[in-house]
Amino acid sequence: MATIAEDIIKKVESFPAMSSAAAKVLSLLDDPDFNPVQVENALRQDPSLTANILRLSNSAYFGLSSKVGSIKQALVLLGWKRLSQLVLTSCVTALMNREVPGYDLPPGDLWRHSVAVSVAAEGLVVELKLRAGDEIFTAALLHDLGKLVLGAFVKEQLVEIEKAAAGGLAFEEAEMLILGTDHAEIGARILERWSLPKSIVRAVRWHSDPDKSTDTDVMVDTVHVANVLCSMMGIGIGREGLRHKPSTSATKRLGVSVPVLERVASRALQWANELAQLS
Repeated sequence: MATIAEDIIKKVESFPAMSSAAAKVLSLLDDPDFNPVQVENALRQDPSLTANILRLSNSAYFGLSSKVGSIKQALVLLGWKRLSQLVLTSCVTALMNREVPGYDLPPGDLWRHSVAVSVAAEGLVVELKLRAGDEIFTAALLHDLGKLVLGAFVKEQLVEIEKAAAGGLAFEEAEMLILGTDHAEIGARILERWSLPKSIVRAVRWHSDPDKSTDTDVMVDTVHVANVLCSMMGIGIGREGLRHKPSTSATKRLGVSVPVLERVASRALQWANELAQLS
């Protein structure tokens, strides 16, 4: 009889892969000598992906002065790094827009939370003048991806997890105690299978508890603080409720202050819904 851990690993292995068009585009954009024509040709294989990218490109969040009507124009105006982020955003929209059992997240809540954390993470980078990589948006967007796999298992073991959490454990700690893993670890496994950069995988793996990471990392700390901030604002919190506290050492490393958090929170609330609806 299979153990819970073995069942979880099977689910990770069967988790949907990225579309071939998206994988091709990301591979092309990862090459500093990429050819824009090749990017356009790859995206022609997936018209809906192209449409989503153009919708996002024209969002007020990116502040472009002219309308983007083509992928070539998006590349020129936004740059290849931002375009690769939008490709990934468009890919995971359908996956993350669904209901997540176990975590008590109705359709759309996980997606709105994920987008809000992305906006907040970028806001922290700007406000604090952090030397964080351009991958911060992607890492923040995907930080809770593991919940899509773990949700069903959390639902099955909810009584035990809630009992452990009632004893003073954080929800993630209760997950680990009862299931032998948590959604952060599962999310990191999925992203490894997607061959995403190690920096993104690491940020997702340790976003709940940056102090357990073997190396201090500004991206890990930033995603962690952005996640806690959005949870405290009540954006897509689900069953975990408001049982979130930022790591004191992470906030100290970043140099976070209350005024900064207030400004970032305002920005996240302003743009999160728009980006979530556009995707």
